[in-house]
Amino acid sequence: MQMGFNKSAHAAPAGPRNLTALKKGESGILDRIDMSDLDAQRLMELGFLPGHTVTRAHAAPGGDPRVFRVDGSEVALRRETALHLILR
Repeated sequence: MQMGFNKSAHAAPAGPRNLTALKKGESGILDRIDMSDLDAQRLMELGFLPGHTVTRAHAAPGGDPRVFRVDGSEVALRRETALHLILR
């Protein structure tokens, strides 16, 4: 008996879409910040600029907040914020 295998249904994801998808030590290039201008401005002041590399560092017990390395600094972000930072 021959079993069919649907390759597309089992394919690995193309890559992380936002910061929450990064695993510890993994990096991604920030594409955009999907937040209000005021909130996005504050994150950009912290170093989260489109085109810059963001690396996932450690997390608090329970996984929230998570620490990200960006522009020579470590910044802790809550999951609800990290969801709005979109990677390439």
